[in-house]
Amino acid sequence: MNLSSDWHIHSAASCDEACLQIADLVLEAPAQGIQDFGVTDHIHTPCNLPDLAASRRAFLAVRPSPRFHFGVEVSCVSQWELDEIATGRHENPVYGLRDGGPAGGALAIGVTADDLQAHGVEYVVGGAHWPMYVPFERKAVIRDYHRQNMFLATHPLVTIIAHPWWWMGHWQNAQGMYLAEPWFDSFKVIPQSMHAEFADAVITHGKVVEINVQAILFNPQYPEHFRLEYMDYLARLHARGVVFSVGSDCHSAHYDIQHEVPFARAADMLATVGIHDHDLWRLPARKGGKVI
Repeated sequence: MNLSSDWHIHSAASCDEACLQIADLVLEAPAQGIQDFGVTDHIHTPCNLPDLAASRRAFLAVRPSPRFHFGVEVSCVSQWELDEIATGRHENPVYGLRDGGPAGGALAIGVTADDLQAHGVEYVVGGAHWPMYVPFERKAVIRDYHRQNMFLATHPLVTIIAHPWWWMGHWQNAQGMYLAEPWFDSFKVIPQSMHAEFADAVITHGKVVEINVQAILFNPQYPEHFRLEYMDYLARLHARGVVFSVGSDCHSAHYDIQHEVPFARAADMLATVGIHDHDLWRLPARKGGKVI
């Protein structure tokens, strides 16, 4: 089985290390069997809106086909940091304000419906990327990430919940691996009740859950047994009726799903738990192919 769509791709306009040129993407993705896809550069706070504008200009410059779409990846942030950044007291807060906020405070995303309309955004990928001012302690992080996932699963502007339970940063050992906290020694430390509540919210609100190939399934920093446990997690969500999308999370200079992001291997793995390409969410081609 092959996978024929990809809804999580970053370009050189993204605020991080991504360096793919959209002019290359539109040639390389179809050449590797990807029929429907979209670019989704990062928005953490309104400080990143100029990056989104640059991404949109590059998208329009290639005269995109009806099956190439324009999206955005938003981070779950706090209303406190959006209010703080709006004061102008913080210099270049590209990744928002990762310290000093209230634990348990109101959550937010850094774009509005007007922003999405103004930039021609067709779909929104929303993800938890960091703990929200809670201590680096396993149970606290699990509760916080669940809260963020639930917020995204119920947010009216979010289409896809990105890479549930992805983690980076704290607890990485000297070899760059994550071996224990927050959930890498056993994914079972996350209560099944959280997974059930999340699945119910996703279905109730008509959301899509992302299967992230690079950041989750084949993340070289995660232990092998985690990947197997995560596949079981996907199988349980699938059995409850959750709809999935696939994302490469490509940040590289070229789009390569044969080697760097092994879509074929991912397809075989997903087939073992009953998830097939024809089951996956995708945006329909734009009628008439017109992009304004």
